[in-house]
Amino acid sequence: MAQDLRGFLQRLEAERPDHMVRVKEPLDPKFEVSAVVEELNRLPTAPVLFAEQIAGSPFPLVSNLLADRDRIAYMMGVAREGLIPEFNARAARRIPPVEVEEAAWREQVFEGKELDCGRLPVPTHFEQDGGPYLTACLVVARDPVLGVHTIGHHRMMLKGPRKLGISLHSRRRMWEYLRKAEELRQDLPAAVVLGVHPLISLGASLSPPPPDMDKLDAVGSMLGEPLEVARVGDLDVWAPRWAEIVIEGRILYAGREPEGPLGEFTGYASGRGTENLFEPTRLWCRRGAIFQNILAGMSAEHCLLCAFPREALVTNILRRTIPTLRAVHVPLRTTGAFVCFVSLRKTMEGQARQAILATMGADHYFKVVVVVDEDIDVFDMEQVMWAVATRAQADRDFFIVSDAPGTLLDPSARVAEGSQHPLTAKVGIDATRPLSGFASTLSLPGAARERAQAILRAAGLPAPR
Repeated sequence: MAQDLRGFLQRLEAERPDHMVRVKEPLDPKFEVSAVVEELNRLPTAPVLFAEQIAGSPFPLVSNLLADRDRIAYMMGVAREGLIPEFNARAARRIPPVEVEEAAWREQVFEGKELDCGRLPVPTHFEQDGGPYLTACLVVARDPVLGVHTIGHHRMMLKGPRKLGISLHSRRRMWEYLRKAEELRQDLPAAVVLGVHPLISLGASLSPPPPDMDKLDAVGSMLGEPLEVARVGDLDVWAPRWAEIVIEGRILYAGREPEGPLGEFTGYASGRGTENLFEPTRLWCRRGAIFQNILAGMSAEHCLLCAFPREALVTNILRRTIPTLRAVHVPLRTTGAFVCFVSLRKTMEGQARQAILATMGADHYFKVVVVVDEDIDVFDMEQVMWAVATRAQADRDFFIVSDAPGTLLDPSARVAEGSQHPLTAKVGIDATRPLSGFASTLSLPGAARERAQAILRAAGLPAPR
């Protein structure tokens, strides 16, 4: 498959025109990009924004690439209902990258006094933000000891022409790599990558593999073929061959500087971060390079990047012990992280509680887990709430787990003074019917519904959503 962003955008515009909107009028990177994307997210397909002109920058901007499930299914070549099985099948594989000599992003290079990251169309997303932020950037580095790569999203604040703040608040692989570099009293060489095929971004969002495994293998698994990579300048670091923009530099082991706040997926501004600094040394880019953006805050793309891998993870875990599992949904409107709905065909009492406990243990972000029967569509929040309202009793079907690990990004989490480890309470809700002795759900014959729909179509009424 073509691994470049440009090729993907051309195909999308030709084959799914309702999934892409071109804006020719210049947009101010301060708030206007965010406002346009928020309006696009009100449309059924949450279309990709291609902004041809951003004030103060020669680079066009693309945003909202991963904001719609149908679009992700299109990228993977499957129907929507086959999305989670296909994602899990790919995530289970490992396809190592292949190094090539030539890279598209080497067409132009800026260094020394010519290096100015402020020429990039970096948006200021919200009024509460501390400044302009790169949000779709993928940061690539090697383990200073083991030599394997990691790649992942890390927010970066534009502080000056040759200074970027970076937060490693996930405290996962990149944090560990920098910790090892600090012990060696060395900076951590790293590349900041912008403008990639969206499946590369999706692969980078996968849960970290074992420490001795290269995460670029996981990116290849999403593509279904080896990721083509090239060495970045003087660094022993690889970047995707077809990236639009690559910033070569180092995460400094010494020195910290305030960074933030930035609007997070929770819908609140967050100043919590690690206050690290990235020092660029070169900026490489294609001619006519496209800057990639993810709207911060509780946007469709930001939350779906949180939610979708979690749905796949929970599905994979529950399938092992509950073969009658029907579906898993992490709703975007509840941040794509804190709430999880599970549907199953219950075959024994206690099965819903088993699913709740397994789901809570799957990801420390989950605060609310609701399990419903197979007749409830977990993608319809009204149906889930109806099940909670009519099939559950608080003293019997709700249970609370106190003082469980949480996340610093949750503004309601409790953090003891001097601690960096937030605690949260979790609630599980069994909204399934007992196996016998429960009221019958109202229904109509299928033939009557079909007849009614035909009559209303003939009367000129629009088809229901």
